[in-house]
Amino acid sequence: MSITNERRETMARQRVEVFFDGSCPLCRSEIAFYQKRTDDSTVTYTDVSEAHRAGRDVVAGLDAETAMSRFHVRDHDGQLLSGAVAFAALWRAVPGFKTAGKIAALWGIRHILEIAYRGFLVFRPSIQRFVSGRQEARCADGSCQR
Repeated sequence: MSITNERRETMARQRVEVFFDGSCPLCRSEIAFYQKRTDDSTVTYTDVSEAHRAGRDVVAGLDAETAMSRFHVRDHDGQLLSGAVAFAALWRAVPGFKTAGKIAALWGIRHILEIAYRGFLVFRPSIQRFVSGRQEARCADGSCQR
């Protein structure tokens, strides 16, 4: 069964939902980068930190603790993805990143990216503290608003 061009265009226009940790300065910065390149018709962004504080699930099948621990995306088919495959799904929805998303979704590449992502997760708390400290220092003179 082949997918028609019309179906491909419809799939490409369907929404992808990104779940991110809004309490993380590094995560907020990265999401802001993607938000500048997408619109609400293709990608929606959900901050999971409020659900985490409230102790409730983010969406069916995704509890707040899990959502805070890894990057998650619900793709256009409604499938919940995490880690490297989630980034690949997001990239396929972001203009200028579609090719990177297709490459990142390839079997061998996605496994290498997943290993790298898991390595990043080990250092994420330290990176967050560093980024947060720099932001606080930059804002200490009152020149920026949060």
